[in-house]
Amino acid sequence: MSEDLFLGIDLGTSGCRVVAINESGAAVGRSHASLPPPQRQGEIIEQDPKQWWQAVQQALRSLFASVPASAVRALAVDGTSGTVLLVDAKGNPLTPALLYNDSRSRTEAQLIAEQAPPNSGAFGATSSLAKLLHLQARPEVRQAAYLLHQADWIAFRLGAKLGLSDENNCLKTGYDPRRREWPAWLEQVRTRSELLPSVVPPGTIIGTVHPAHVKALGLSPKAALVAGTTDSIAAFLATGAGKPGDAVTSLGSTLALKIASEHPLFSAKYGVYSHRLGNLWLAGGASNSGGAVLRQYFTQAQLDEMTPQLRPEQPTGLSYYPLPAQGERFPIPDFQYPPRLTPRPPDDLIFFQAILEGIARIEAQGYRQLQALGAPFPQQVRTTGGGAHNPAWTQIREQMLKVPVTIASETEAAYGSALLAQRALTCSSGATAPCPDLDNL
Repeated sequence: MSEDLFLGIDLGTSGCRVVAINESGAAVGRSHASLPPPQRQGEIIEQDPKQWWQAVQQALRSLFASVPASAVRALAVDGTSGTVLLVDAKGNPLTPALLYNDSRSRTEAQLIAEQAPPNSGAFGATSSLAKLLHLQARPEVRQAAYLLHQADWIAFRLGAKLGLSDENNCLKTGYDPRRREWPAWLEQVRTRSELLPSVVPPGTIIGTVHPAHVKALGLSPKAALVAGTTDSIAAFLATGAGKPGDAVTSLGSTLALKIASEHPLFSAKYGVYSHRLGNLWLAGGASNSGGAVLRQYFTQAQLDEMTPQLRPEQPTGLSYYPLPAQGERFPIPDFQYPPRLTPRPPDDLIFFQAILEGIARIEAQGYRQLQALGAPFPQQVRTTGGGAHNPAWTQIREQMLKVPVTIASETEAAYGSALLAQRALTCSSGATAPCPDLDNL
């Protein structure tokens, strides 16, 4: 008899990833299917949602070549935050998907900025709400039944009821996660409320897999569909973080910080907002600093050669604020803030270490800013991204943060969604209900 399995499906702009885990949380299967590149024209960035569904099917078939589909007890889907489309009453796409980084809706964003409260997650031209206001002006809206996020539409195709979404994906559409409702101020920006989906907490059991997929893929007719989340929240869950004070730093091209808190944090000034996760809140901020600065000065070969020679126990004494260009978001909200990378020493190794120290200093300053807004200071920091594998940088960061810094063993969003699916069944007696908390993920 096969062990019970739980699936996480992660949709991005370049592909679909699927991870299967067992009851102990061990990954027992992984698969991937690529997507064609989005269509880009200036600020317009679109993708055909039907390509998502094709990638999901391809990834599932690939996975089930190595793990038994009939053993799947539950699955959850995550997608890119802010990627939306309009669908008709049968769930058919009426528009291309406007991707998370589509920024054409600037006029709509200005209207939102004039009406939204400071604790809203709907600010900015890339927000789902700004995109909805833009889509409302298109002729297709006459046939529209719902605005759906990327994860919502895939969950519907798998068998979920049309018009359902989760609290995390809806945050940038204006949903109020504290009151757990669509707020009244949305009327002031002329939102068509009938297009807004019904909202449930992530981890809510929302149905079972459609009979067509039971037949085509060999899934169990009892396989539960679980409300998912955004890709960044799923990636946070993948690291094993889930208690107040647990923090995750992503060291990629930019620097992104997230921390679990017992209280929500919102600050339009600092670009900080909070997603609800069971009884906790996940707050975060993102700096323009990060690995992109290193790429401006060094090739990968140079970085690889210098990394073993770093001396973290011997600070350079240089106080850099590494930015790839003028302008910072967090922890200093100043679009004119200048990079500080001088004086440059003649020794490239010292220059390299000073940049790493500067990014680590920004990380520590970022967590202190989150603390000033009401979050706990990290008890430990898990690290994801390419920079996570630099042991000298880890030591530098520990010196700055004065807390343990570790590399997350799992970082894939699909793994985090699989954990969400597993937890939903573990804490549910079978009724449609959300998990009461996310402890022990």
